[in-house]
Amino acid sequence: MMQQPQQTGDGLPDLAQLQSTMHAIELACSSIQMHITPAAAEATILSLNQSPQPYKACQFILGNSQMGMAKFQAAAAIRDAAIREWSLLTSDDKISLISFCLCYVMQHAGSPEGYVLAKVSSVAAQLMKRGWIDFTAAEKETFFYQINQAILGIHGVDVQFSGVNFLESLVSEFSPSTSTAMGLPREFHEQCRMLLEKDYVKTFYCWAQNAAASVTRRITDSNTEVPEVKVCTAALRLMLQILNWDFRYNTTGTKGGRNAFLPGVRGHSSPKKSDCTIVQPGPAWRDVLISSGHVGWLLGLYATLREKFSRGGYWLDCPLAVSARKLIIQFCSLTGTIFLSGYADDGQMQEHHLLQLLSGIIQWIDPPDAVSQAIEDGKSESELLDGCRALLSIATVTNPIVLDNLLKSIRPFGTLAFLSTLMCQVIKVLLTKNCEEGTWSWEARDILLDTWTTLLVDSIGGTELLPPEGINAAANLFALIVDSELRVASTSAMNDDDDDDLYYLQASITAMDERLNSYAFIARAAIDVAIPLLTRLFSERFAALHQGRGIVDPTPTLEELYSLLLITGHVLADEGEGETPLVPNTIQTHFLDTVEADKHPVVVLSISIINFAQQSLDPEMRASVFSPRLMEAVIWFLARWSRTYLLSEEIRDSTLNSGYQQQQQHSRKALLSFFGETYQGKFVLDIIVRISVTTLLSYPGEKDLQELTCSKLLHALVRRKNICGQLVQLVTNAFANEQTFFVLNSSNQRSLAQTLVLSASGMGNSGASNQYVRNLMGHMTKYLVELSNKRDLKNVAQQPDVILQVSCLLERLRGAASASEPRTQRALYEMGLSVMNPILVLLEVYKHESAVVYLLLKFVVDLVDGQISYLESQETAVVVDFCMRLLQLYSSHNIGKISLSLSSSLLSEAKTEQYKDLRALLQLLSSLCSKDLVDFSSDSVETPGTNISEVVYFGLHIVTPLISLELLKYPKLCHDYFSLLSHLLEVYPETVAQLNNEAFGHVLGTLDFGLRHQDTEVVNMCLSALKALASYHYKETVAGKTGLGSHASGVEDSSGNMQEGILSRFLQLLMQLLLFEDYSPDLVGPAADALFPLILCEQVLYQKLANELIERQTNPTLRSRMASALQSLTSANQLSSTLDRMNYQRFRKNVNNFLIEVRGFLRTI
Repeated sequence: MMQQPQQTGDGLPDLAQLQSTMHAIELACSSIQMHITPAAAEATILSLNQSPQPYKACQFILGNSQMGMAKFQAAAAIRDAAIREWSLLTSDDKISLISFCLCYVMQHAGSPEGYVLAKVSSVAAQLMKRGWIDFTAAEKETFFYQINQAILGIHGVDVQFSGVNFLESLVSEFSPSTSTAMGLPREFHEQCRMLLEKDYVKTFYCWAQNAAASVTRRITDSNTEVPEVKVCTAALRLMLQILNWDFRYNTTGTKGGRNAFLPGVRGHSSPKKSDCTIVQPGPAWRDVLISSGHVGWLLGLYATLREKFSRGGYWLDCPLAVSARKLIIQFCSLTGTIFLSGYADDGQMQEHHLLQLLSGIIQWIDPPDAVSQAIEDGKSESELLDGCRALLSIATVTNPIVLDNLLKSIRPFGTLAFLSTLMCQVIKVLLTKNCEEGTWSWEARDILLDTWTTLLVDSIGGTELLPPEGINAAANLFALIVDSELRVASTSAMNDDDDDDLYYLQASITAMDERLNSYAFIARAAIDVAIPLLTRLFSERFAALHQGRGIVDPTPTLEELYSLLLITGHVLADEGEGETPLVPNTIQTHFLDTVEADKHPVVVLSISIINFAQQSLDPEMRASVFSPRLMEAVIWFLARWSRTYLLSEEIRDSTLNSGYQQQQQHSRKALLSFFGETYQGKFVLDIIVRISVTTLLSYPGEKDLQELTCSKLLHALVRRKNICGQLVQLVTNAFANEQTFFVLNSSNQRSLAQTLVLSASGMGNSGASNQYVRNLMGHMTKYLVELSNKRDLKNVAQQPDVILQVSCLLERLRGAASASEPRTQRALYEMGLSVMNPILVLLEVYKHESAVVYLLLKFVVDLVDGQISYLESQETAVVVDFCMRLLQLYSSHNIGKISLSLSSSLLSEAKTEQYKDLRALLQLLSSLCSKDLVDFSSDSVETPGTNISEVVYFGLHIVTPLISLELLKYPKLCHDYFSLLSHLLEVYPETVAQLNNEAFGHVLGTLDFGLRHQDTEVVNMCLSALKALASYHYKETVAGKTGLGSHASGVEDSSGNMQEGILSRFLQLLMQLLLFEDYSPDLVGPAADALFPLILCEQVLYQKLANELIERQTNPTLRSRMASALQSLTSANQLSSTLDRMNYQRFRKNVNNFLIEVRGFLRTI
């Protein structure tokens, strides 16, 4: 350890000792840089950081060392020591440290060691924040007077630059997303953020604005780069940082009505790759940002420098240009009450603001063809991309009509027409240059697609109406998009390059989905043009296939059809996200002159695609045309389309108030009735189901295609009851009576069974539904029963074909069990009941077949999860008894199964298998536990033998010996375990008192482990459990009952030694955690909630711990502060001994204040 400087007689450190310390740090830094004894060198530096009050030595190093790294480490040591010892420092000491750092930065402003200055500046910012709540206004003003003098440029350009940089560090430190951890509650950081925003953020912006303006003339007059450039760049960067601030103070009204300029953030769920930050600082900022002409100055500065240095292509990417453009883009996102000077304004102020910005930005991107050509000739693309980002920002804060009018005042065309032209040019570059992901045209395409999406999607997910010119622009753009997609698809089909990254060659539906959603919004904006266009393109491709059959390679045409199916599916229907999607509003409100259903453009397009898909039923066509890849697109389209149009229940009359509404209703009925029950709906459903069955049977090994069919198409069909009834008759026989579906993989077996059981909802009544399920699953349960009764089962069961059949049937049983609904609950319970004994027999027989064991466990999990809330008390007892036997059987086979003598690979495999099994068992216990929370039975389960809490605790007692610390390294298993444990202790705290010592000891040990876990969520669950246990015990004892009994007071272990009680143990552990250890600020509140009832339960022990903390303080001042803080912890804010919501809130506040007061000096070494 490094020796610390000794004080001389006059109170100053010994000079020789200071020099010795400096040399030791320099030597350590050199050793680290040269990789010589790095461990010893790091120990030397660490000793400086951990030394008590190393400030004089650190200041000496900063002032005298010639090694930058040594000075960097000295600054870091000042920071660490000051944060740790903050409560020990006097007010003068704190101010002195901050002043030293600020003076150092200003005095060495011209130093080439920028990283040292940045570190010292950061230290000053952190110390200033640490004392922000305590410093008086006068003390703060003293600091900022020095900073302001520097930023004014009085002491030169270098000092001015350093002053701006310090404010950047300060703002960063006060922003929650970029603040440095100080070991303090989150409330402290939030209070600092609020105070800075209220008192200083606007002032800082004005200082940065003035600093940039003060050097502008010098920059524009010079033909070379001058030192003032770095000042201007830093000032612009600071202004951008401040505009990125999360404004919360005095920003009322920003989420208000549907003003064209006041949408808040335009709300839609479509994903975007290039989001922009909305700036809403409130009306107090209007004078600085709007009325002052600041935007005009910024645009003028950029335009002047752009023109002056236009011949130097490098200039567009220099820091000054980049910072200026970023700030301009941010101004495009300015919205909210800063523009609302009264209702008479009607958005004119923001319209003028956006027009001013657009007038400057348009120079960067117009004309698009010339700009793109210049980029291809070597010009930087950064200005074009920033122009696209600016358009996205403007689109975010306004609507299409207002946006379109902006450009018309300065150009002969509207903004939407320009957007279309710009994006068309970008797409042409993508096509001609065969650009890959990461190129400028690719990025520009994504930004512009996001811009169109933002414009076209309204706040409720519908499509915004465009002006006529905008519709034409969208139509032209969509036509080019489709043409480009088809050309790329056709080209990729004939490309022999095996590179997996080739555009479209390996494109999947999911990967393309985000882009296709944006295409759909553009198409719907011009739906009158888009639907006929898609119909024509399909017809041309269908004709080309038939004409060239056997003569021309169909692959390019098939790839084009693949792309057309995906595009058309997105245009015609929405995903739905769990709900049945309606016909898109733009389709409902167009084609109003269509009365005959078969003439409706959407019907014509849909029928042409369905007729094409129907050809896949022909074996010859299937072999020559319908490749697995094309069938994926067909199945995906049918799934998406069916949810909206097939046998729709949306057709119903309503009160119509106008002729337009009547016309719209007739058009919609014409569209939906064509595919309804009385017209072509059942015929089309028959085609779709036959295509589904053919796909499952005729494409063996195509897992992705089969998964789409099972989980997307068939699952979509059973969402509506009127389809279910038709589906039952078409698929059930093939599934129930044939083994042909055994070719499907496990997940598809499960999904198909789930779908077919769900389709029972389409039956006429509950009796019919249950009988249908019995018929569907009966042969499967019968097979398992017969197999389990075979005398030679042990030999038969090991045959590969039997293992395969058992596995398939178990997957089907899982799927059926997971489809439990009230209508079919009785049949599914009977299904589960009939195989309970076979399941136990098979678990014994297949105990060495880990895959089968896992399937058996997962079936039981799904069965219990789906059934438990419906079961009557007798049925519950049967299920509980079965689960108990299952747990005991599994435990007897698996305790000690993992052996350390196994090789590392076998050991890892064994752990993985047991991890999966144990997760399943934990899920089973959680499902059993849910009976006490959700119970739809007609009688109570609180009868002898069906106490769920005892059963679950017993199950936990069986399972937990199998859960090792190694297995808890699996995050999902760890989370499931502690989630269950927390739930049990919160819901059934009274059962803890009934546990035997061994079971209770295990619960205690796992809680102890959980509180020390690195996962915040795990710790939080354990704290909730402690709160529940302690509050239960306190309330019970206040009422004169025993509460946790001996577990709270302590018990004797096997050696006769008295073990402390659970509450006293965790009181000490929690105090240790809060006062001395590192943890997330998010845990302070939950820890306080657990600590409060623990203190009430163990008041004698708490007083003893408090006295120990006080006695440990040798400094009289600190002893007094500790005593006062401990007194306030349990008495401030009118805290009482009642465990109610108000007192929990009061105690949280007390804990926050307590930690701020004492944690620093308690952690001092």
